Amino acid sequence: MTRIKCCGMTRVEDAVLAAELGADAIGIVLTARSKRQVSLLQASAIVAALPPFVTTVALCMDDEASFVQDVIDTVRPSLLQFHGEESDEWCAQFGHPYLKAIAMGAGAAALYQLRDHPHAAGLLLDGHGLGEAGGSGKAFDWSLMPHGMKQPLILAGGLTSANVAAAIRIARPWAVDVSSGIESAPGVKDRVKVREFIAAVRGAE
Repeated sequence: MTRIKCCGMTRVEDAVLAAELGADAIGIVLTARSKRQVSLLQASAIVAALPPFVTTVALCMDDEASFVQDVIDTVRPSLLQFHGEESDEWCAQFGHPYLKAIAMGAGAAALYQLRDHPHAAGLLLDGHGLGEAGGSGKAFDWSLMPHGMKQPLILAGGLTSANVAAAIRIARPWAVDVSSGIESAPGVKDRVKVREFIAAVRGAE
């Protein structure tokens, strides 16, 4: 079964709705480099409102180690997600499970990065370019998704209810990650789009 992460949540009601509709994970963006950034207080409120068995993921990007530790201590996410140029050693220093995003904007040339993060719980392949924030709505060539990796692979970038079934058939990811594809505005999720996206993923199976 393909897991579903709905990312870029800024409102409690949107996160709860996604969980009720069947999302496996909720993503919250903490880095100031994103237009979907929320405060530690907002992130904590979202995490507290979610029902049991929903994974929470806090996204950081080239932030100071002290800030990441504040996120862990205050928000208490299930997972961290590092979206910048952080090294494997840097990400692992917190002793907290994490995902590492791989910027696939360069296409096949970006695949070499997949071997650079052995301590990551999973790798998220996104369509943005190196140094760019996620949530851009950019897709990459799904046929580049490798198979046989030890770590679970999450497909992100430009996914919508209209294309996610095809993406799953081509890439065969462990999970899919959506943000802009379920929005009416940056950080504001659309109830109909959330429902249609989750239904499309389940229908592809």
